[in-house]
Amino acid sequence: MGCEFFDIEDNSTMHGNMIYDNIIKSQFDGFVKRRNTADMEKVRTGLEQLLASPPAWLSGKRLGLLCNPASVDDRFCHARLRIDRAFPGQLKALFSPQHGFYAEKQDNMVASGNDMDPCLHIPIYSLYGDTRIPHPEMLADIDVLVVDIQDVGARVYTFIYTLSYCMEAAQAHGKKVLVLDRPNPVNGTSVEGNCLTANCRSFVGRFPIPMRHGLTIGEIARLFNEHYGIGCDLEVIPMKGWRRNMFFGDTGIVWVAPSPNMPTPATAMVYPGQVIWEGTNISEGRGTTQPFEIFGAPFLDPRRIASFLKGDDLAGIVLREIAFEPTSGKWQGKLCRGFQIHITDPMQYRPYRTSLKLLQAILFHHPDAFLWKQPPYEYEFEKLPMDMIIGDFNIRFRIEHLEFIDDIEASWQPGLEMFRQVSRRYHLYSR
Repeated sequence: MGCEFFDIEDNSTMHGNMIYDNIIKSQFDGFVKRRNTADMEKVRTGLEQLLASPPAWLSGKRLGLLCNPASVDDRFCHARLRIDRAFPGQLKALFSPQHGFYAEKQDNMVASGNDMDPCLHIPIYSLYGDTRIPHPEMLADIDVLVVDIQDVGARVYTFIYTLSYCMEAAQAHGKKVLVLDRPNPVNGTSVEGNCLTANCRSFVGRFPIPMRHGLTIGEIARLFNEHYGIGCDLEVIPMKGWRRNMFFGDTGIVWVAPSPNMPTPATAMVYPGQVIWEGTNISEGRGTTQPFEIFGAPFLDPRRIASFLKGDDLAGIVLREIAFEPTSGKWQGKLCRGFQIHITDPMQYRPYRTSLKLLQAILFHHPDAFLWKQPPYEYEFEKLPMDMIIGDFNIRFRIEHLEFIDDIEASWQPGLEMFRQVSRRYHLYSR
């Protein structure tokens, strides 16, 4: 993640920056030139906007930074190095979300510990280990917490809740929060799914938002802060050039995996639906090179599952029958049969509805072999994981009893429309 990739004398940040200038620049200049001549609009992230035009009020402020490996500029230099260069001596602490500062922790409920950054010699505080909420002593040496993390646009992706806890702690201890915005990789117009109910709240769902929320990390921070009443001193630095109808591939930004099992933008596209397998004994593809894009189990009969589906159940995708053997996780070392999802039309594809339909097909054809995963899951030891993921135990009950997905989907539309109306107030970008 920056200078630790190089042989740097005395761990000098200045020397690391010289190496960055002399080696990385030459290595990627050609790449940037090719990308910018490909008739693609280049989106500038909030990080790049901050560096191009630093707010005067940041002068002399002690800074903390919530970040992970995806927190890079357009030349792959990490945000902590760029911020340290732009604000010499002001960066005092780093904070990491789930999966660790280096995104090295593969699975859920695998804690990461505190550390010391080898380049800047400042502490790295884990917010997914002994605590998910910043302690007062973690914030004692900073005035402003800068946030530069890549969300994936789904309710259950925990980075937005780490952000919310940081905002609450900032409000309690008189700190300011500055969010450097990044794209919603699955666009900012498509909103899908039921809104979370209060009895299903957890670390994969703190607020009543739908599975696919259609907001950037900066916009959802504004929603949490104003509509849900956190009330911290919040400022967002918007992107330049991002439009709501963009998928990640439209941005000109290179994808850096924000977590170990989010390797590509295609993974992010399927994730708002395929994440449901985490609440079952169906493999979601962990332990393979294509997590969430593939799924299956040793007992699954793909042809019977396919026979359950109608043409409109597969809008925007092709299901290709496959077999795979996970090297870790569920069914490790066992031959699983299932499918890979190939997206052919991302605007037609509705990942949440599609995966619920697939879940119902498996329940129908394999009622004796299929199982709901039991607790614990994401630091919750009583609630059924599937209820936390779906966000409404009544919907899980209706799916289990084979009610038509169309009818279930129709029942959550009033709440979804209300969310659309509320969330528009916090939009920073047009179509």
